[in-house]
Amino acid sequence: PRARREGTELIGWGMATGVWDAMQNEASARAVLTRDGQVTVSSSTADIGTGTYTAMTQIAADALGVPLHDVVFELGDTRLPKAPLEGGSWTVSSVGSAVDVACKRLHNRLVELAREYGGASFASAAREDIRRAGKQIVCGSGTEDAIAIDTLLERAGLESLEEQATVKPHEKQQAYSMGTHSAVFVEARVDEALGTVRVTRVVSAVAAGHIVNPKTAANQVAGGVVWGISMALHEEGQFDHDMGRQMNHNLADYHVPVNADIHDIDVLFVEEHDDIVNPLGVKGVGEIGVLGVAAAVSNAIWHATGKRVRELPITLDKLFV
Repeated sequence: PRARREGTELIGWGMATGVWDAMQNEASARAVLTRDGQVTVSSSTADIGTGTYTAMTQIAADALGVPLHDVVFELGDTRLPKAPLEGGSWTVSSVGSAVDVACKRLHNRLVELAREYGGASFASAAREDIRRAGKQIVCGSGTEDAIAIDTLLERAGLESLEEQATVKPHEKQQAYSMGTHSAVFVEARVDEALGTVRVTRVVSAVAAGHIVNPKTAANQVAGGVVWGISMALHEEGQFDHDMGRQMNHNLADYHVPVNADIHDIDVLFVEEHDDIVNPLGVKGVGEIGVLGVAAAVSNAIWHATGKRVRELPITLDKLFV
């Protein structure tokens, strides 16, 4: 402690670890292919800014073997297939698993229609050699054997093709403890005379299985880091225990960080393969970004000052006691 300084500031490093349950709930999804080759996938989940639209579209496109622009994902309506609330870091593992299964079933059914109505070349082709190519179904090494999706559905007497899936946690999971893990590293600078604290660097390393979209996942974790800094240094609910009311229920008196309070944040994802946690091998990154940050900030402040503060938020008056 107190071994490093620059000018009037004492510099400290701290780290902490975090773990959050890798949960999965029952969820359903529907996938509908129309004659124009467009696929609409739907589930009554939500997107509260966490990138659900993007992740589900990617999962569907991967399962179908089509580009993203051929998939539309619908959510936010209770008339759609049932899904759990968006929380608990389980949306991608729950709804994503249902989307994956529904789209694979749709693809398999399309392959069967091609084998039945596509002609001799499709009837004799191996299933794995039949695939989507734009608005066509093709087989073989090239695209010389092809049939338009519109034509195929017309021959089958169908206006559209629909599949729905409901996916639940499987019994194999019961034998394991499953979690998302993190290690958080913080650099804090404390003004020796004023007691003011600046968190100048944070590195959050997260092991969360298969990352569907690294960009949106990293943004999610970085937002959690901001929450953790806010928990450590800013947020404090003050209550009148006689009246039973909160005294600082406004953004003038209840402090949250602003841009000037947040500096460098780096998010790293540790490569991890897990075929037990769910069919996609994904784990949520909603809560894991917050966990461990406040503890790492506290450890960094101890390293900088030699003072161990065990009550949050860590305000300058506590550093002068």
